[in-house]
Amino acid sequence: MANVVVLDYGSGNLRSAERAVARTGVTVTVTSDLSVAAEADGLVVPGVGAYAACMSGIEAIDAGPMIAARVAAGRPVLGICVGMQILFDAGVEHGVETKGLGLLPGVVNKLSAERIPHMGWNTVDVPSGSRLFDGLPAETRFYFVHSYAANDLDALADAKVTTASHDQPFAAAVELGPLSAAQFHPEKSGDAGYALLRNWVAGL
Repeated sequence: MANVVVLDYGSGNLRSAERAVARTGVTVTVTSDLSVAAEADGLVVPGVGAYAACMSGIEAIDAGPMIAARVAAGRPVLGICVGMQILFDAGVEHGVETKGLGLLPGVVNKLSAERIPHMGWNTVDVPSGSRLFDGLPAETRFYFVHSYAANDLDALADAKVTTASHDQPFAAAVELGPLSAAQFHPEKSGDAGYALLRNWVAGL
């Protein structure tokens, strides 16, 4: 049986993520122990709140090099919500740019939308060959709650990018080698989120 670590760095819906991933039939551990996280078959990086606060949490336990080493070694990592955003080069909030992990190219910016945050269910546009969304119908909806997103889609030309729109298109999910990320919350997306997590777990 595969084992998955949900990284505890002081941010994210840890127990919700733990329950959602465990539903797929894998063993799940919530821990800040980097050696355990490094050796797991799969690593989930959750995150809620401010970009800078999440990066501070990552830096406080020195998790960045471990996450980067996993990706370099081809070992699966899944970022969720702000856990996705911090995988990018940087994030800009309130005019302040915070350096990210630099594992995905581009910068996370505030959505240019009439209503902020973008909160609720939304469909996504999935590229051909996506493993995360394999078998999911085109009109499947996922649950979003965010005010910032990666919207420089040209920077992600080498990745499989699933998009959504909230007055403007943005990256709803990214797949690049062993690295997967979702701006929406699979753990809050019911059966659709379960199917996506099951697809991710199948690749471990």
